[in-house]
Amino acid sequence: MAFEPPRRLVRALGETAPGGDEWLERLPEAVAQAVALRGLTVERVQVPGGRSSLVLLVRCADGTPAVLKLAPPRARPEAERAALAHWAGRGAVQLLDPSPAVPGVLLLERLHPEVSVRSLPEARALLEAAGTLRRLWVEPPSEYAFETVAERTGRQAEAMRASAERDAEVAPLVTEALAARDALLVAPPERRLLHGTFRQSKVLAGDRMPWLAVGPDPVVGECAFDLARLVRDRVEDLIASPSGATTTRRRVKRLAESLEVDQERLRGWTLFRAVESGVRALRVGRPKDGELLLEFAGWL
Repeated sequence: MAFEPPRRLVRALGETAPGGDEWLERLPEAVAQAVALRGLTVERVQVPGGRSSLVLLVRCADGTPAVLKLAPPRARPEAERAALAHWAGRGAVQLLDPSPAVPGVLLLERLHPEVSVRSLPEARALLEAAGTLRRLWVEPPSEYAFETVAERTGRQAEAMRASAERDAEVAPLVTEALAARDALLVAPPERRLLHGTFRQSKVLAGDRMPWLAVGPDPVVGECAFDLARLVRDRVEDLIASPSGATTTRRRVKRLAESLEVDQERLRGWTLFRAVESGVRALRVGRPKDGELLLEFAGWL
C-alpha cells in the first residue's frame, strides 16, 4: 500500500536517529509484507499516531477489526509483545497474534483510539487511569528477561550527567534527581512488571472492558516508578495554573494513597522522571517542553 508515515512519527524518529533512519526507509516494504502474511485489509493509517511506531487500522481475513503495529528495534517491540502476552488482556489491549512471525510487528485488538481517559474531567481521568494501572502490576514472567528500572534509569542517568556538564542551569535539578534515584534503588519494596510509559493518553476505551492500556515499554521494578509519569499528566495545565505547585503535591499524595504506594518514593521517582524528560527534550531541540518539565520538577 502507498502511504505517508505520520509527521509525528517521522519527527520523533529524527530525534533519536538524526543521521537517517533505515527502519523508516524500509517501512512501506515491511507493511506490505506484514499485511500479506496475515491476509489483512488495511483501512487507514492512524494519525497522528505514536512517536515510536506506525499504527494501521486493519481487518483480519474473517472481518475482525484489529490494529497492526510496526516498531523499530530500539522501541523494544518484542518486550511489548512479551508483556501483552503475559497480561493476556487483563487491563491491557489483547495481543491477537502471540507468535512473532515477523519481529517488530504486532497484531492487536481494535480499541477506540479517538477516546482516551484524557478526554474525561481530570479527577475522573486520574481515577480511571490509576485503576487500569493497578491491574497491570503483576509478577513478571520467568521466560522473558525484561529490562529493570535500575538498568533503564542507569542509561538515562549517564545522559543526564552529560547534559548537566554542558548546561549549568539544569545541573542543580539533575544532581537532585540523581541523588533521589540512588536512594530509591537501595531497597525497592516490590518487583512487578510495569507498563513503563504510562499516562492518561495510553488508556483507551474498549468494547471488552471500558478502559485498556496500550503502548507499554515494559520494565521490571517498583510500582512507584510506573505511577510517577501519571503525576505530571496535563503538565501544561498545571504550569498555567496559579495553584499548580499545590495541585501537584496534592496529586502525589492522592495517587500514593489510592494505590498504596509510599508517598516519598513516588515523589522521588516523579522528580527523576520529570528531570530526565526535561533535559532530554532540551537536548533534542524541544525547549518549550523541556522548560515546562523542569519547572514542574522544581515544585517537587
